[in-house]
Amino acid sequence: MIHSHAVRDRDPVRIALTGANGGYGRTLLAQLRSTPELVPALLVEPDADGMRRTLAELGLDAGAITDGADVDWSGVDVLIEASGKVAAGTGYATAALEHGVHVVMVSKEVDTVAGVALAARAAEAGLRYLPGDGDQPANLLRLLDWVTATGLEVVAIGKSGEYDLVLDPATGVVTQAGATVHAPGLVDLLDLGADVRATLARRAELVAGLKRSAAADLCEMTVVATRCGAVPDREDLHYPVARVTELADVYAAREHGGLLERSGVIDVFSALRLPDEASFAGGVFAVVRTGDPVTWELLRGKGHVVSRDGRYACLYWPYHAMGVETPLTVHAAVDGTGPAHAPSPSVLLAARTATALDAGTEFTVAGHHHEIDGVTPVVVAPEPGAAPYYLLDGARLRRPVAAGELVRLDDLEGLAPGPLDAHLFAQAQIAQAQIAQAQVAAAATEGVQA
Repeated sequence: MIHSHAVRDRDPVRIALTGANGGYGRTLLAQLRSTPELVPALLVEPDADGMRRTLAELGLDAGAITDGADVDWSGVDVLIEASGKVAAGTGYATAALEHGVHVVMVSKEVDTVAGVALAARAAEAGLRYLPGDGDQPANLLRLLDWVTATGLEVVAIGKSGEYDLVLDPATGVVTQAGATVHAPGLVDLLDLGADVRATLARRAELVAGLKRSAAADLCEMTVVATRCGAVPDREDLHYPVARVTELADVYAAREHGGLLERSGVIDVFSALRLPDEASFAGGVFAVVRTGDPVTWELLRGKGHVVSRDGRYACLYWPYHAMGVETPLTVHAAVDGTGPAHAPSPSVLLAARTATALDAGTEFTVAGHHHEIDGVTPVVVAPEPGAAPYYLLDGARLRRPVAAGELVRLDDLEGLAPGPLDAHLFAQAQIAQAQIAQAQVAAAATEGVQA
């Protein structure tokens, strides 16, 4: 939801921010200097000294700093949850809603486990529970709102991976976030050619030495899917190595030379570019059916991304500015404006074992991409008893699990109770929906027989 500057003539909105001294927190706090109507009233950060240094650098005089053990919600209007920790984030969000505080959820890990329950709790209390603008899920949902409002038929939506693949054609070196591979053959594959899938397969082989998929990507796509009904075309996503100008050809139906087995899918691509080309910047896209060929040939001439056969086009926003954009969500939460995008348990970010795992194996979320050793994140249809990927954090196996299996709740012990209860709430919603569907089907059958 985009607001005019007039909205700033209001009583101050008091913000609590968790994970306040992280990278996201820094971008938000810096932006609050330009939005004086939004006040950082409470900062939850274990590193109090580091937090004070950041505030000094920014010239901010924020309110209380706490380690989170004792939060006073009486002076807070909106919680921005950015801890990235499922147990802690679920706890903060639950407490905020219990005290009449709106929640802007930046911790996508929390949302994939507890989002359905938290959104239901918020709705029951007359509060807002929203994904934060500036992160890819909220931005993609905003783009999707715009695209569908125009009447365009969506074929695929998604984002690029966090870091581009930058090819130096003079040396054949591909760089991704400081990591490099020597792939001179990629220079000859800068054009898709007649066989799109063959070109994409060859590109993937040449950059296999780079880590292109990340749990964070599948997590973000799960946040989107639960709010719009999109599904993955494959559980681990396609991750094509593609140039921005190719997206309308890449995300075409297989019968038209593209990757897709179906329409209405979520996916992630690795953005391939040359050093002097602009980055996709982890931005978001929507591939649509074009309809009238004359219209889209006109738009192709103006530089829009249209497939070679004219059937598809790609609309995209090549940015996600993190906390710089999140003030928009804070206003939407307080004013009740814009779509709420309540999540439903339509897909599950699950954990599939990468190898056979022994009883006693412990799981910990770690690293920049918030991943768990021993298991692979997959986006699947909800399956009774399957454990959410990020619910595994801090848990351990109570029995062996073979390679290639989904980790199930019954396989685990030491699960955090708050997130577990929230997930079970979502499972109960699925069961209730199935019962209702069965009753409708039975009634229809009786009507036909009568």
